[in-house]
Amino acid sequence: MQQVTLYREPGRYAGWPANYGIWAWDNEIVVGFTVGYHKSDAGFHRRDRDRRFIAMQARSMDGGETWTVTETPCRLPGKGTLSADEHVLEHHRLADADAFTPPQRVNFAHPDFAMMCSRSGLTAGSYSWFYTSTDRCRSWEGPFRLPMFGYTGIAARTDYLVSSADECLLFLTASKADGKEGLIFCAETTDSGKSFALRSQIGPEPEGFAIMPASVRLSDSQILVAVRCRAQSDYARPDWQNWRNWIDLYASDDNGQTWYHKNQPVEDTGRGGNPPTLTRLHDGRLCLIYGYRDAPYRICAKLSSDAGNTWSEEIVLRDNGGDHDIGYPRTIQRPDGTVVTAYYFDEEPDGERFIEATLWKP
Repeated sequence: MQQVTLYREPGRYAGWPANYGIWAWDNEIVVGFTVGYHKSDAGFHRRDRDRRFIAMQARSMDGGETWTVTETPCRLPGKGTLSADEHVLEHHRLADADAFTPPQRVNFAHPDFAMMCSRSGLTAGSYSWFYTSTDRCRSWEGPFRLPMFGYTGIAARTDYLVSSADECLLFLTASKADGKEGLIFCAETTDSGKSFALRSQIGPEPEGFAIMPASVRLSDSQILVAVRCRAQSDYARPDWQNWRNWIDLYASDDNGQTWYHKNQPVEDTGRGGNPPTLTRLHDGRLCLIYGYRDAPYRICAKLSSDAGNTWSEEIVLRDNGGDHDIGYPRTIQRPDGTVVTAYYFDEEPDGERFIEATLWKP
């Protein structure tokens, strides 16, 4: 396994690729993330809440061996941050957000297409939007506003499946009826992105949360979605450390119209939990990757050779994490079979958070 640094600067806090996205065209890869400033006494996420976070993109032209980093070339709908409001004080959060672009026709089948979903927050009242690119993320069109789909809030991260030039499925997180995060659902467009409608909710409203879906298509009708889940443990005290965190897998046999719970590939993702990535490899196997947020802190993978019915033992991709502030991975597979997994990481509790990738062959 090879570890490659995408972004690392003393005094900076780089994080959460899962909130932004990864896109690839053969050996050209783009990863989104965000960068703020380190602060030692800020708690779990040691970031300075009184300084802005800036959305960034790392690009590799050689399959993830080397990277260049620039600011994400997209326009916000108002003043503030891109999908980082929960990490900054009120005066840095998204405000006056009414400068959305009118709906336009999107060619989802364009060979250089990419989509990025963004959000204003996590709970009731949060709204979301998306951007599109047809030049491999060198520029982004938008922001295009997403509807509320009948929920109290929408907290979108990037997860989509293109069906045709005019049709696309989005997998999104919504706030629950009580306004807390969250539950997951599938939305669809059949008119080239001009409008979106609710296709289905995935699973019941949970006691804790089910958020951050990661989808993969197995056939024209079959889809799997891995989900970050949380519920209070039987022995829990009134402190968030005693919530149980795991990953569930849902399946659809009718192209996302209905869903059933398939299994629980990961029973424990550690303190605070971590979202999954789910990738169908060239040989048909599935690759599930996640961060584990208890000692020993690490980035892990599991493989399935039977469409997600059973899963391998854990494969450690990166260990020696400094504390539980790690993970949020995104994954692609290169034409030569090498898997590139990007995530955020630290090597000591009071050190900078940085973006790294593991290159490996399952």
